[in-house]
Amino acid sequence: MLADLPADSSVERHRLWARLDGAVAAHPTPLPTPLAVVDLDAFDANADDLVRRAAGKPLRVASKSVRVPDLLRRVLARPGFEGVLCYTLAEALWLEEQGISDDLVVAYPTVDREALARLVASPQAADRITLMVDDVAHLEVVDSVRSSTAVPVRVALDVDAGLRLGPSHVGPKRSPLLEVEDVVRLARAVVDRPGFRLVGVMTYEGQVAGVPDVVPTQRAKSLVVRQLKAASVSQLGVRRRDIADALADLVDLEFWNAGGSGSVETSAADLVVTEIAAGSGLLVPTLFDHYRSFRPRPAAFFGLPVTRRPSERVATVHGGGLVASGATGADRLPTPWAPAGLELTSLEGAGEVQTPLTGPTAARLRIGDLVWFRHAKSGELFEHTTSAHLLAGDALVGQTPTYRGHGLAF
Repeated sequence: MLADLPADSSVERHRLWARLDGAVAAHPTPLPTPLAVVDLDAFDANADDLVRRAAGKPLRVASKSVRVPDLLRRVLARPGFEGVLCYTLAEALWLEEQGISDDLVVAYPTVDREALARLVASPQAADRITLMVDDVAHLEVVDSVRSSTAVPVRVALDVDAGLRLGPSHVGPKRSPLLEVEDVVRLARAVVDRPGFRLVGVMTYEGQVAGVPDVVPTQRAKSLVVRQLKAASVSQLGVRRRDIADALADLVDLEFWNAGGSGSVETSAADLVVTEIAAGSGLLVPTLFDHYRSFRPRPAAFFGLPVTRRPSERVATVHGGGLVASGATGADRLPTPWAPAGLELTSLEGAGEVQTPLTGPTAARLRIGDLVWFRHAKSGELFEHTTSAHLLAGDALVGQTPTYRGHGLAF
């Protein structure tokens, strides 16, 4: 049962500390650290909330934000979720082989010739996996690994979804497909090229889905972000409709993918969009704490033991340097979360081997105590562990391998 208190309240964070520590203490064997834990109660509640926000449109789970096969299976078994948005072709091939999904879209173009050779050698995999392209060169790479076009390759177009403000572009620098004419030109090249089937379009509005907009310490900036988001949604709605109309005479698309955990409602409201991508909203890392569109329920944590007390005001934990990708900044560092009242130091931050913590709670920590952290970006935590422990209620109810635990590095 999730607490009614906000997830970031001191009381709720102390409750979480007691809950996690109690579950670890009750485990029949000692557990090594870093100890990654997924709160299944929060995970399932977040999944339900994503379905509610999607308002009837299917959700394609973004595997990059999960990276734990059994959690992918868990969410795909829930009504409202259909298919996987993968981040590499090798990953998609593995998920297909494992029977986790038969509807896999690779979100980024690939030039992995070894994986492409495996794809075109398997009619079943080629029928279940869709590649992303934004340039004829991507098609040429596929053709370079095959001697026959007998096995058609499914492709989707990755269309730029950034906000244009005069000469400026706000949003991810993903695709050169900016104008309707650019999209139609590539679509025609796919349709006219033997051995390819154009089945979908992606328009990922990262400037809406991936930027917090109600940060308490950044009220003025948050107001500007909300205004940019509103302008982007309005502009993108028109662009999507223009592109869809232009493609209608050329191809019957199976899907139009859009959105992310931070933009589920606005993406779902667009009539062109047929499915929503979401992943971070399942585990809710710290970069997703401050959105107007949903209530954060953190579901992934990692525990580190206190191994030193260099002074009465400092407690040092072993490890901790799990820094997130993206533009370098304090928001990419892990956050000491439970118990509340702990902070990283400005000079040392989060270290590979040790992380000193200060704050009012540090004085009460003893050597051997666990401190629970949250990662800044979803999924990346599990690149550092071979397994995730599953928490239900007040007990650890299982352990499941991450991609790393399966010996995989995508």
